[in-house]
Amino acid sequence: MKKIYLVPVIMLIYACSPKPYATTNKAYRTQSKDLSKQMLLQPEDPVNDTIKVPPYWVGTTNFNLRKPSFVIIHHTAQNSCEQTLQTFTTPKSAVSAHYVICKDGTVHHMLNDYLRAAHAGVSKWGNLIDINSSSIGIELDNTGFEPFDSLQINSLLSLLTKLKKEYNIATANFIGHGDIAPTRKNDPNYRFPWKKLAEHGFGLWYDEVRDTIPTGFNHIQALRIVGYDVKDTTAAIRSFKRHFLQDTTKRINDVDRSVLYNLQRKYM
Repeated sequence: MKKIYLVPVIMLIYACSPKPYATTNKAYRTQSKDLSKQMLLQPEDPVNDTIKVPPYWVGTTNFNLRKPSFVIIHHTAQNSCEQTLQTFTTPKSAVSAHYVICKDGTVHHMLNDYLRAAHAGVSKWGNLIDINSSSIGIELDNTGFEPFDSLQINSLLSLLTKLKKEYNIATANFIGHGDIAPTRKNDPNYRFPWKKLAEHGFGLWYDEVRDTIPTGFNHIQALRIVGYDVKDTTAAIRSFKRHFLQDTTKRINDVDRSVLYNLQRKYM
């Protein structure tokens, strides 16, 4: 019985502390400084007998920080925002995100946008396989079995507006964890308002009035064009339907095909 109450007690201690994350914040600053030092180092000449080394170093003047080109939206699958904050500040968990948005709309910016978070895991979208290196991860406090609070969605829309403008992220590049890892993940769950996001310019959506599906339409090829990994076709279909049709079934019907054909033309 003592183990059952251990986590709530720890969370209460954290909540009552004036600076509950002072230790992990210090660790953040230390690691950031170490990375900064690495970036300031002069590139070394390759050590190889077959490579001719120049007599002097020439550093280019034309460079910048790598900018994120995707936003990946998740649900936390945990019981509270505080529990997620603790998970993301525990080295053993080895997982993180740039932002965590609580149910009441509070936004925790946990990691500099230019740094690489560990949120996507083994995933793929189109030809991109290292999604952590080119994306911003946003976690929404949600168990995975509940609707998303309007305050939370409003904060998300405000944040996405800022990110899209700041990093010039393409409209099509706002997607979910379940889209990039269809065999492993289903977040954000089917209750997530993707249509509302699309209406604000975050993600593509299908037209209500659509053209007739042509003879010979290949729905697997269309899924690939949209971006899905079709190695497991059943998982890809289910992920597509969860995102665009709020449906968790795995069979594709005529309505699904119509929507997919319409979307395929938008993604081409």
